[in-house]
This record gives sequence, C-alpha cells and structure tokens, in this order.
Amino acid sequence: MASSFLLVALNVDAILGEITLHRRRKKLDEMTGGESLGDAYAASLSRVKAQQRSRSKLGMEVLMWVSHTERPLHVDELCHALGVEEGSVDLNIRNIPAIETLLACSLGLVTVEKSSSTFRLVHYTLQEYLSHNPNLFLKPHSLIAEVCLTYPNFHHIRSFSLAPCSVPPTVPFLEYASRYWGTHAKRETTENVKALSLRLLDGYEKHISLKILLLRGVNIWDWLFYPKNSLTGFTGLHCAAYFGCVEIMAALLGTSKWDVQATDYHGNTALTWAAKQGHEGVVRLLLERRDVNANIPDTKDGRTPLSWAAENGHEGVVKMLLERNDVNPKIADIGHCRTPLLWAAQDGHHGVAGCCWNGTM
Repeated sequence: MASSFLLVALNVDAILGEITLHRRRKKLDEMTGGESLGDAYAASLSRVKAQQRSRSKLGMEVLMWVSHTERPLHVDELCHALGVEEGSVDLNIRNIPAIETLLACSLGLVTVEKSSSTFRLVHYTLQEYLSHNPNLFLKPHSLIAEVCLTYPNFHHIRSFSLAPCSVPPTVPFLEYASRYWGTHAKRETTENVKALSLRLLDGYEKHISLKILLLRGVNIWDWLFYPKNSLTGFTGLHCAAYFGCVEIMAALLGTSKWDVQATDYHGNTALTWAAKQGHEGVVRLLLERRDVNANIPDTKDGRTPLSWAAENGHEGVVKMLLERNDVNPKIADIGHCRTPLLWAAQDGHHGVAGCCWNGTM
C-alpha cells in the first residue's frame, strides 16, 4: 500500500514538473499506461539531472551520500560533508548548503527522519533501485572517502588537542569521517584518497580522529578501564591495518619511518589488528616481510594474531598464518589458557578448527 501511494506521489511530481499543458497531458497519458515504481524512479532521476547544473550536481550528490554511507547522516553532518571543496585546506562556512536546498535539489527522493533528524531515502525500494543501477554514481566510495579525509586534514581540525571528550559541535562531520573513512577507502582507493590518507596518518597519534576512532569505533572498554594510556602507541600503521586498506598499507610500508613491530596500548602490532579484523590482503602484505614476527602476543591477554583470527572465524587469515614455520597453533594464550583450536571450536568455526587441528599434527 505504501509503495502505491509513493508511486502516485512520484507521478504527480513528474506531471507537475512539465512546463506546458501539452507536456503535462502527455506525461499523464504515460502514467495511466501502467508505469511501474522503477519507471517512476527513473523519471524522477531524469528530472533531478535536468535541473540547473549546480542544482543537478547537488541533487545527485545527496542521493549518492544517503544511499552509500555506513549509517544515516544527521542533517548537520551531510550539510558539512557537501560543503567540502576538493583540495581545500579549511572549511568555508559560507559554502555549506542549507537543509532546505538539499531537499529541494533531490526533488522529493530524500527526506529527513523527524525522530532522529537524519537523512533517508523516501522509500526502501529506492535503495534497491539505486543498488541495481550502479552506473548512476561514478566511484561513490572513493568520493566519500576523499571528503572524509579532507575534513580531518583541515588546518583548524588538525590543531585540536586530544583533550575534548566529545566531537566539537562546530565540526559535526568529524565523527563520521574519523570512523568510516577507511571503510570507504577500502572499497575504492584512488591516488587522491591515498595521498590524503597518508597525510592524516602521519602524526596520527596526536590527531583528534584517533581518539574518536578508539572511543567510538574500536573498543569503548579500553577507555573505561585504561583512560590514561589508551592512546599510547596506536599509529597510522595500526589504523591502516584496522581498516584493512591494502594500497594505503603498502604506501605506508614503502617509507622507512614505520616500525612494523611497534605495539599499541595493549601490545597489538599492525599484524594483530589485521588478523583480528580478518583483512587478508593486509595480513598477506605484512607476512611477506622478513621483519614481521607473527607470534608476538599482546600485553593485555597474551594472545597472538593466530589466536584472535581463530576466535573471530577468519579462516583465510588462519591459513596464511599457519603457512609460516614460526607460527605454532599449540601455544595457549596467557590470559585465558586457550589454544587457537579451542577458541575456534567454542565459537563454532569448524573450518578454522580444522585448519588448527591439521596444523597441530
């Protein structure tokens, strides 16, 4: 029933969008011929693209962001994101579009959820339509990643200290940018994304984005129980490993400044983070190096990369680690006295358990 009302609404908008009586009558005749919801979406998108150049561009950008972000964006977040200019070194407040402008340019295909003040598509079927038509947007994840990386690289944001407990209200997009830039970059990495990420990760341990990532994205318990030293040692190399960005990790390793054996606040190496998250590409990249010790246990639980990968069911990572002669699946961790085989078995990861069993024989 809801989709029927939506189809009527889209058809009415399409009819009213015509500029002469003749064209409106022609559009009405087309609608009464049995147009589907997909046809209505196609017509609505054509109308978005037919707007004045700047309005057309903004309307399609709104649709791209709303349909490709990892979570719904608050109205202020999206307005700030769309106010970011490529190559800019700081945010121009006068370039941030108004909420009303975003809604007007999207011609009814995007709305604001009143209960949460977040943007959403007008109907879930529009998300399905956009997913089935990937050529509507050119490299959406790399474009989002570029904005997510440009924002924290702004001069005034890089000057922030690590002291604030929450994201300053003047930079509402910083929370999303800090937590998800790597997720988008992993899906689509361009040379610009790579350059922007290298700039952010250089001196990352002093950037407020690090605090936001650890506080809201990785493990809040670290902050509750280890508030004084929870930032220590978590470098740009750990961050790239956490997100699993192979090309960015390769670029970092291409410089001589990074210590691949460096440990963070709980003794995790970059390899540990990649193994925990199941990022096979980064794990492979690190294991190819002679200076990587794959058996270093963390200092919190005494667990190795193999132990973490086994518990989380990352079979591909487990296989790669077991190919190393120096990785011993029989060693139990210090904190829980469990072997990788036991971790895999208790969590029902049968494939991983089989790999560990074969590795102990």
